[in-house]
Amino acid sequence: MVKKFETDFGGKPLIVETGLAPQANAALKLSYGETVVLVTAVMNEKSKEGANFLPLTVEYEEKFYAAGKIKGSRFVKREGRASDEAVLTGRMIDRIIRPRFDQKIRNDIQVVVTVFSFDNINDPDIPAVIGASLVLGISDIPWRGPLSVARIGKTEDKFVLNPSYEEREKSLFDFTVASDGTLINMIELGAKGVKNQDIMEAVSFAKAEIKKNIVFQEKIIQELKQAKKMPHLAELDTKLAQKAKDFLAKHLSEVLGPSIKSDFEKNLAIIEQDLFLSFSKEIKQSEEPARLQDALRVFFENEIDKTVHKNILTKTARPDGRKLDEIRKLSCEVGILPRTHGSAIFMRGLTHVLSTVTLAGPAEEQLLDGMEVAGSKRFMHHYNFPPYSVGETGFFRGPGRREIGHGALAEKAIKPILPNKEVFPYTIRIVSEVLSSNGSSSMASACGSALALLDAGVPIKSSISGIAMGLMMGETQKDYKILTDIQGPEDHYGDMDLKVAGTKETVTAMQMDVKIEGITEEILEKSLDQAQKARQKILEVMDKTISHPRADLSLHAPRIVVLKVEKDKIGAIIGGGGKVINGIIEKTNTAIDIQNDGSVYVSGETMEAVEAAVKIINGIVKEFETGEVSDGVVSRLLDFGAFVKLTPNHEGLIHISKLAAYHVNNVQDIVLEGDKVKVEVVNIDELGRINLKLLQNFSRKPNLNSSPTPQKTWQDRKPGRGNFPPRRPRNRF
Repeated sequence: MVKKFETDFGGKPLIVETGLAPQANAALKLSYGETVVLVTAVMNEKSKEGANFLPLTVEYEEKFYAAGKIKGSRFVKREGRASDEAVLTGRMIDRIIRPRFDQKIRNDIQVVVTVFSFDNINDPDIPAVIGASLVLGISDIPWRGPLSVARIGKTEDKFVLNPSYEEREKSLFDFTVASDGTLINMIELGAKGVKNQDIMEAVSFAKAEIKKNIVFQEKIIQELKQAKKMPHLAELDTKLAQKAKDFLAKHLSEVLGPSIKSDFEKNLAIIEQDLFLSFSKEIKQSEEPARLQDALRVFFENEIDKTVHKNILTKTARPDGRKLDEIRKLSCEVGILPRTHGSAIFMRGLTHVLSTVTLAGPAEEQLLDGMEVAGSKRFMHHYNFPPYSVGETGFFRGPGRREIGHGALAEKAIKPILPNKEVFPYTIRIVSEVLSSNGSSSMASACGSALALLDAGVPIKSSISGIAMGLMMGETQKDYKILTDIQGPEDHYGDMDLKVAGTKETVTAMQMDVKIEGITEEILEKSLDQAQKARQKILEVMDKTISHPRADLSLHAPRIVVLKVEKDKIGAIIGGGGKVINGIIEKTNTAIDIQNDGSVYVSGETMEAVEAAVKIINGIVKEFETGEVSDGVVSRLLDFGAFVKLTPNHEGLIHISKLAAYHVNNVQDIVLEGDKVKVEVVNIDELGRINLKLLQNFSRKPNLNSSPTPQKTWQDRKPGRGNFPPRRPRNRF
């Protein structure tokens, strides 16, 4: 029997229905406007052999049919690899729901969101998150929910709940908050530049709306819930747990102090190895040795977590000895690569990131043509995390989900400081290569990218920096310590990862994840204030390296000139079948991009090539006026005058009477084909024909002192018809 539930969410109906995918542990269809998603959750019966983490996956499936589109190549019309937008949405759902699972579960759990319908108004990610919370809540899968999410926009000093795509374009920020109605679970922010106070006000507004949705979810869960299963948990029995605890108590406190990451990890690896050796007998005698080893590993990680927490909460002792608000040693350098258009390296402790800037013409913009997004991007930030950055080996198979997510966060941080296309018409690509990582490489990428833009001479509105904030939570929400600039152990064993990027005064991007139930508004507000102080210190160091864009672009960067032409002239520039524009491109070795609004972007390796192309285009679109003086080339001669090529698209006539101040018998006496001449526009008739008069002949000078060619007399005429002398007039009187 199909059941249907409905509520108002942001002034629009949110409808939840059962009845589809009955073999999944739980499945629900959610409709928000005319956007429809199916959300399913499945947990395998058997635990995953050899797993040492919670094997949770979230898949977000975009379907082109949902938006009424057929995409792909001519030969393949199926959906292919997930778009970056789909990957980011899947990651967001994962970040929201993962902390509410028991991390000792070793059964595969998969949440799948399939977009069935997309109305181009309501983003599917909002019903997708709510659907994930609901299916986990009504299923037999152990999960501590429910959670809900709200997207907040702000226009004209007014908050908007779940704004449309059009409203988001006009909004001061795009802010997504997940919560259980009390604690904040996840944050995603992209902004044009907002104050900390604006963020806190938006959080309060979002939580009030989320509380209403939580009540709605609880009603559905109460009606549809199933008895929860108890999957296998990776944990030791009481006796073995005490033995492991006694062993670790002697060793862990001694190794949580080194400031060098490699020593820290090396020492922990030795302790872990000794722990397994001390349990070798129990492992051999166990019926499931792999599970016992996994349980030992989980216990070992939990004890490290407890020790790190205890040291910071009671002694304010961080693993590397820094103060709670202290930033690691900073260093940066620009212009380190000779052929790139801009480059910089930013180093914060053992995290080193190299960022490069490449500039190109508008023709190199990235085309977007997915289910949800269509159009083009003139700015791209790509983030690479090679395995050598953490001292490991691995495969190079293109960017993974983490790399896409970190690159998108840095891109979101940088985009607001870029100049408008009208001011700086270049396509911009930044690539951040993580050379060494020990926490917060995404924020180091934002810093390095800002430096590289300045080195490239891009007139950015201001520089930005980024910082990662951490949290160590005690037994209560009042017992906590906020950490500035978290590194490896604090990131891994901490309770919060809050990344904040922006200028000295405003935030342009923010992302928050937690490993606990959530955090309070008080913790968030204090973290933002502490992050702002850190950003300002980092910017001071960055400004000492470079504080203003270089005066000139790199010699290796292309040159661009922008023209504005009338829309009805676009066809003349392109020509039939693109003949004219392709001819200009081939002749001048440039790239030409024409926009529908009449903007013409001409780019080339040298300014000389660009100016040559611009001259040709100006000639094509030029409108002549009476009295205008211009240069031209004589193109053809007729008995009554000479035609002059003024531009590739304009030709005018010099009537024989306008070739000289005296009577001219033969056009060839004054001009010949190919002569370069200066002419003046006499008039333009109703048919658009240009009439000219000759001002000067550059090719050759006529002999102005010679007398005009004399008229032939009858005596000079050759014999033949009509060559008789004229008759005398007859005197009739």
